[in-house]
Amino acid sequence: MLNTLRNALTVPDIRKRIGFVFFAFAVFVFMIHVQLPNVDQAKWNSLIQSGAFYQFLGFLSGGALQHLSIIAMGITPYINASIIMQLMTVVIPQLEEMAKKGGEEGRKTISRYTRYLTIVLGTIQATSMAIAMSRGGVFYDHSWQFIVYAVIAFVAGTMFLMWLGEQITDKGIGNGVSLIIFVGIVLRFPTQVGQTFSLANKGNVNWLGMFLWLAIALITIVSIVFMYQGQRRIPVQQARRVVGRKLYAGRSSYIPLRLNNSGVISIIFAISILLLPQQALSWFGGGAQAGNTHSWAANVSFFIQAYFGPQSLLYNVVYFLLVVVFTFFYSAIVVNTRDIADNLKKSGSFIPGIRPGQPTVDYINKILLRITTAAAIYLGLLAVLPSLQRDVGVTSLYIGSTSLLIVVGVALDSITQIEARLAMRDYRGFINK
Repeated sequence: MLNTLRNALTVPDIRKRIGFVFFAFAVFVFMIHVQLPNVDQAKWNSLIQSGAFYQFLGFLSGGALQHLSIIAMGITPYINASIIMQLMTVVIPQLEEMAKKGGEEGRKTISRYTRYLTIVLGTIQATSMAIAMSRGGVFYDHSWQFIVYAVIAFVAGTMFLMWLGEQITDKGIGNGVSLIIFVGIVLRFPTQVGQTFSLANKGNVNWLGMFLWLAIALITIVSIVFMYQGQRRIPVQQARRVVGRKLYAGRSSYIPLRLNNSGVISIIFAISILLLPQQALSWFGGGAQAGNTHSWAANVSFFIQAYFGPQSLLYNVVYFLLVVVFTFFYSAIVVNTRDIADNLKKSGSFIPGIRPGQPTVDYINKILLRITTAAAIYLGLLAVLPSLQRDVGVTSLYIGSTSLLIVVGVALDSITQIEARLAMRDYRGFINK
């Protein structure tokens, strides 16, 4: 990896792209400190600590939510819009045809629809957040004009991050949106690690638990690399072809099926579903506290916080099951076994011992079911791993396993793209010679 980075820095084009990525990171850090006016920071900090949903958003936004910056929502609405559009391309035949046969124009149209959907989702989320903050006494100005102003600022901040991500993708290295999430998580690491060691020095954290957590973290990183790089290769044989008077022998290749086809999306989906109802009840229930029985929403919210908290067994069991279900669901969307079988048949290729057509589809589905089962169980255990960290006394690193999954995955993807650009440069040099 270090050799790859050193070689990349010697190439002017790649060095320029890497420099642009770090410039975009600097812009992102600057935007974190562009705060919304008329905010009671002390009240806002106490509200964040009481809401797990706010903590999750803050974990993805790199601390922008803690500062109540105009980019407090982060890139989350765009991620949700992209996932919804991916699901819609499977459900709606017109979108599916546009994605497969529309070419560059079709991709641009889907991207435009994704931006429109981002505005809609961002407006809904910003409105609910602004109303909740106003009711919670976070804003000094409680007028509806300021609420509208806050909604516009939050949505504009999300759209700016979406634009910045697209610029990173075009002029930098790697996927821009993923890199924004990556730097947002990395920015939180120094604070979280510092808090953990500060608690350890005060005697509030068991040092044995710290070493145990470090061991768990190292094992988790190794396993994440294995899951991201691991493939199940299905052998493929190409039939012999006769072109004119020449006979071309068949070639052997393989179909690479990734072990983890869903990435971190299944975990993010599960967290959103688990935390959003609790946060919505706290918004409209007036705060669920013991003895507060003035509304049914407050009673339900109190029940959820008491018996369905992140440390409870029921919460972790449901969390595990949701991650497993979403992993199967998203893998089925990403890997279209029917298209793979049709493409093999059109190219005159086949899997040895398997007939073309439906038998090929069934064979690939059987293999996909096996590797997806292993990936789903792994991701489910990875999702509930923070509960084990809390048991050993480390509580300041919020959803550490999920953050490690995102950080390692984005880093591996960026290194792969750098290697691809280096290989492209080597091929060009060979052709020029």
